[in-house]
Amino acid sequence: MLISISNLNKSFGENEILKDINLTIEDGGRYGLIGVNGAGKSTLLSIIMGELDYDSGELYKAPGLTVGYLKQNSGLDRGSTIIREMRNVFSDILKLEDDMRRLEEKMQGITEHETSEYRGLMSEYSQKQAYFESRDGYNIDVKIKTVLNGMGFSDKDSDTEIATLSGGEKTRLAIAALLLREPKLLILDEPTNHLDFRTLEWLENYLANDYKGALLIVSHDRYFLDVTVEGMFELERRRLYSYKGNYTKYTELRAQRIALWQKEYEAQQLEIEKMRTYVEKNITRASTSASAKSRVKALENMEIIEKPDAEIKPIKLKFEITKEPFKDVLTVLDLDVSVGDPPETLCENIDFSLKRGEKIAVIGDNGIGKSSFLKTALGIIPHKKGEVVWGRNTTVSYYEQENLNLDPDKLAIDELWDRFPRIPEARIRGVLGSVRLTKDDVYKPVRVISGGERAKLAFCIIMLEKSNVILLDEPTNHLDLPSKEVLEQALRDYRGTLLFVSHDRYLLNRVPDKIVEMTKDGFAVYDGNFEYYKQRRAYLEKRAAEEKPREIVKPAHKPQSGHRSKEQRRAEAQRKRRVSELENLIAEAEDRVSRIEADMTKPEIFSDYEQMNALTDELREMNENLEEYYAEWEALSEE
Repeated sequence: MLISISNLNKSFGENEILKDINLTIEDGGRYGLIGVNGAGKSTLLSIIMGELDYDSGELYKAPGLTVGYLKQNSGLDRGSTIIREMRNVFSDILKLEDDMRRLEEKMQGITEHETSEYRGLMSEYSQKQAYFESRDGYNIDVKIKTVLNGMGFSDKDSDTEIATLSGGEKTRLAIAALLLREPKLLILDEPTNHLDFRTLEWLENYLANDYKGALLIVSHDRYFLDVTVEGMFELERRRLYSYKGNYTKYTELRAQRIALWQKEYEAQQLEIEKMRTYVEKNITRASTSASAKSRVKALENMEIIEKPDAEIKPIKLKFEITKEPFKDVLTVLDLDVSVGDPPETLCENIDFSLKRGEKIAVIGDNGIGKSSFLKTALGIIPHKKGEVVWGRNTTVSYYEQENLNLDPDKLAIDELWDRFPRIPEARIRGVLGSVRLTKDDVYKPVRVISGGERAKLAFCIIMLEKSNVILLDEPTNHLDLPSKEVLEQALRDYRGTLLFVSHDRYLLNRVPDKIVEMTKDGFAVYDGNFEYYKQRRAYLEKRAAEEKPREIVKPAHKPQSGHRSKEQRRAEAQRKRRVSELENLIAEAEDRVSRIEADMTKPEIFSDYEQMNALTDELREMNENLEEYYAEWEALSEE
């Protein structure tokens, strides 16, 4: 046992933060710690680290316990360099190595090896060398290189000053330093915030296979918790609840605990009511007084089950559509994504199609242009090359990552009402209330409400737009865990078409039916969720390594732009243009057929033989045309 907490309490003035906290961290145990903002997670971690006193209770730490703590601020020496910061982790071993070098020099200066001086130096050297080897001193540089490469610093000069690094790079470097220290307990506070998929995957594998100590992880990354922890702690309304298993198992066990608690509470309340009723009826009767008094005593000694706290109502989201689009929702051909002035190309030769009802996620390295691709498709960012064609009958809603499309100076309620002036106030307030924007919150300017509240306001807009296509850019970034679960279910239930960018791997496993990986050379399509993408990519990378020096095939199910000739791309463009033309012809023909059929029911036409004959001929011709259009449209669509 590394840490044991019993009945711990902590308050700030009259504000009680932690109540009767009980927690045990075993040697080698892996635990996640979750709770809403303000639940007391940081307070609890500060108490464990000895940075904050507690009011009552007991806190035990194993003798000699070493703790590595990654705070949300990195704690690095800004004046140092990458390599100096990493080698500083091994300062005691490196000093020992210097001592060994000095002993070697002294021994080289003594020619007579049988002297007591030489034997004394040799004995000291042997002791230091044995300790040096036990600490794996000869592999320090290998360890540093392995961890730095894994944490995404392979292309960074090791002499780079820490002060010049970005916030994300500093976080990654702080994690690297902690991994190299190998403490008995590693506490990570939101470690995944600035990590890309490959770095996350490396870190997860390292923690599973190389790090042998205990883990306590505070994170909103449900996928990370799923693959790294075996137990969950949840801080809720000042109390701590423990669960065995990862995050997914926690969600099941928590629901069971609350249901059982409610059942036991109701059963006890029913029993108490029966006993009190019996006492009231029988306490004054001589024949039953003793029995009634025994029940009074039983009531006094009964351990009362607290009433379960009313569940904090989760937000409600429901995305609806008012009309169906045609099959081809979005067609992108030979597109370049560029930003800046002058334009800098981030990604080129993009060929992509989005069909009605598909739910596709776009992933890729940071800075590759995923958000810019969405904005290019919407026409927010101009493109200098390629085509973007939206299909007929498409209506599009767009969720911007930082909600910059909201007016910061408007009140929250006006931001919604000004967009939908014909909707009654009661309906507007009802939609805001469904995402827990109520009372005074709706009368605050957009700029002062929290990031999570701005996200929910943006979802209100999308709910009222009822578009048949939704584009989302990092929709879970500002949401708490319960809200993320609600959003995922709403997206799964949505009957329209989804195209979204996300780093949330839990979301990527639950919602999309396709993953599109964006690289500087175009798109690679994987027909499955994130787990399928990982397995398929690993297989393709393994096969490519085995086939060297033969040509490496890029991981994609369908030929992408980099594999097509100009003639093939031209033919594809012509096919998609013809499909669009046919959809217009079909819509016009169906509209004319409807009008002819309506005219033929009118009495003044029905009784006119010549008019009826002409309409019948035209109807036959239009239906024949429709059959031809549909046949050609289906053939081209199947291609």
